[in-house]
Amino acid sequence: MSKKKKIIENKDKLVKSINNNIRSSTRKLNPMLKAIVGKKVDIAIRNLDFSDKRISHDIKKTISSAVANAENNFQYDIDKLVVKEAYCGKKVVMKRFRPRAKGRAAPILKPYSSITIILSETTKMESHGTKS
Repeated sequence: MSKKKKIIENKDKLVKSINNNIRSSTRKLNPMLKAIVGKKVDIAIRNLDFSDKRISHDIKKTISSAVANAENNFQYDIDKLVVKEAYCGKKVVMKRFRPRAKGRAAPILKPYSSITIILSETTKMESHGTKS
């Protein structure tokens, strides 16, 4: 008796890109990642270009890597790609100490994070307007 293998057919193939060990906390990354979810890739990259945050360069690099994966591995059309998910997770925390007055020491925490960006291709565009 053998188990039947489950065949999962995913109608829209997902393209994933992960960027590990980014020198920033998840608290600073989350608002930027929430801002690009659901947007087309070119609009998301344009918004990150004009962002004042230091970390936007690393997010933009991760999106560009996902776009390259979609183009080379799945032959997707770049113009139809949409950011389906974008999230971050905690990694290691470097612990350093700062000398303070009277021989004391104060801790300095330097957190690292990882970014995961998942793209999908839209087959039909939704029209916003009247039902006619």
